[in-house]
Amino acid sequence: MPGPRPHATAHAHTHAVTRVRERRQRLAAEAARVMVEGGIRDFRLAKRKAAQRLGIFDDASLPGNREIEDALREYQRLFQRAQQPDALRQRREAALPALEFFAAFQPRVVGPVWDGTADAHSAIALHLHSDDPDAVPRWLAEHAIPARPRHHRLRLDHEREVDAPAWLFAADGLEFDATVLPLDCLRQAPLSGVDGRPMRRGSARQLRALLAAEEIAGHEAEALAR
Repeated sequence: MPGPRPHATAHAHTHAVTRVRERRQRLAAEAARVMVEGGIRDFRLAKRKAAQRLGIFDDASLPGNREIEDALREYQRLFQRAQQPDALRQRREAALPALEFFAAFQPRVVGPVWDGTADAHSAIALHLHSDDPDAVPRWLAEHAIPARPRHHRLRLDHEREVDAPAWLFAADGLEFDATVLPLDCLRQAPLSGVDGRPMRRGSARQLRALLAAEEIAGHEAEALAR
């Protein structure tokens, strides 16, 4: 019997590729919605919940973390246009005095507050640097700041992973998550779980400049709207 005609095979392949792409987009959008509605920042958990909701489980249809992050930004742009920028600004402004408070540990702001996806559920994530494991909890105790210990599993590079100690505390009604890293992590940040590259993060000086630039942009937008 003759086999399928070449153009039929090509059409079937194109159709299959299109279906997979559409499923990935649906899953990414649903995962973004799960993250926003549930206050989740775990991409893997959000992806699993989205797959269960949509009944899609084949590996080819599972979006990557970068696709989910892009969908998250789009969701915030469409459905949180009024609230998300205010929540982001509030957390960036709160991060600045925290960076100054932890100046001895050469701190950096990292995660959603720095990359611009923070919302009302987001903690303010900081990276502190010290080779003394007791230095940060001692500093917190000296300033009477109650904090809960935890650990974050981070990839320092493509060969090394570490269970980094972290401290959760609250200030002015906002949650802070301060991870303590070795001093040599100042030269290169841990790898991002989104794209495998060194995490984007900012110093107090960089955050101050970002806030100033945002304020100028806001004034310009108001002037144009008049």
